[in-house]
Amino acid sequence: MIDRRIKFRHLQCFLEVSRQKSVVKAADTLSVTQPAVSKTLRELEETLGVQLFDRSKRSIALTRFGEVFLRYAGASVTALRQGVDSIAQARAKDGATITVGALPTVAALVMPAAVKSFKKDGVETIVRIVTGPNGYLVSRLRVGELDLVVGRLGEPELMTGLSFEHLYSESVSFVVRPDHPLLADKTFDLAKILSFPVLMPTRDSIIRPAVDRFLIASGIGVPEDQIETVSMAFGRSYTRTTNAIWIISRGVAADSIDDGVLVELPVDTTDTLGPVGLTTRVDSPPGLAVQMLMQAIREVPDNQRKKSAS
Repeated sequence: MIDRRIKFRHLQCFLEVSRQKSVVKAADTLSVTQPAVSKTLRELEETLGVQLFDRSKRSIALTRFGEVFLRYAGASVTALRQGVDSIAQARAKDGATITVGALPTVAALVMPAAVKSFKKDGVETIVRIVTGPNGYLVSRLRVGELDLVVGRLGEPELMTGLSFEHLYSESVSFVVRPDHPLLADKTFDLAKILSFPVLMPTRDSIIRPAVDRFLIASGIGVPEDQIETVSMAFGRSYTRTTNAIWIISRGVAADSIDDGVLVELPVDTTDTLGPVGLTTRVDSPPGLAVQMLMQAIREVPDNQRKKSAS
C-alpha cells in the first residue's frame, strides 16, 4: 500500500536532485530554497526508511535504494504527466503530445523526414522536439520529461533502466571551407591542423571522448587553439568564413558537404564510429503514438541506405 505521506513534491524534488546531482541546482530549478529541498528529501527518506542519496562525496549520488526508487518515481511522474496531458488534450480537442529528445545531427537529418512520414498517418499528435547533448537528453528521459531519445548510445552507467535500439552508426568528420590551405597540399598531413583554429565538440558531448582518443592515437593530442561548440549554425558560419577545422559528427555537416559549401579533409575516422539509435525507458512502455513515431524514425536510415545503394 502506498504511504499517504508521500506527496508529488517529494517525487518532483527527488527526481530533480537525481538529474542535477546537486541540491543547490535542484533548488534553483524548482524555485525553492536549498533547506526546503533538503527537508523534502529527508521526509521522503524517513517515510521509506532508507537512504536514497550518498552525501559523503563532493557530489551527491544515488544509493542502490535510490537507483531502484528512481525507476518507479520517474515512471509514476510520467504516468501523471500523461494523464494531465490527456485531460488537457480532451478539453482542447487536440491530439496527444510526444516529446522527443534528439541530438542536433539527428534533429537535422532524421527527424524532419520521420515527422513528415508520421504526420501522413493522420494521427492528431503534437510532436515536440528537444535538442541538446546526449547526456542531458538521457537524464531528462530517466526522470520522465521525455518520451523518447534519438541519439548516441550512452555510457553503461547512464543506461540503467533504459533500452537502446541501434539504427545506424556515425563517425566524425574534419570539415573545412572549399579553398582551405590544407586542401592545396599534395600530401595531406593531419598534424598540420594544429596550425589552424579547431572547432571541437564540447566536453560534455557524447562524441568528445572519441575525438580526443582519435587525436591522441594520431599523435596530435588536444589542439591548443580550439573553440568548443555543438552549434550547427555557429560551426557552419565560422568554418565557411575562416581557416578553422570543424571536427563534428558527419551528419551535422552533411547538407553543407553535399552542397559543396564545406569539404571533408581526407581523414580516415573509422575508429570514431558510434551507434545512433532509439532510447526508451524499460519501465514505461511507449504508447501507440510513440510506437508509430519510432517506426517512422526507423524507416529514415533504411530509406537513406537504399538511396545510397541505388
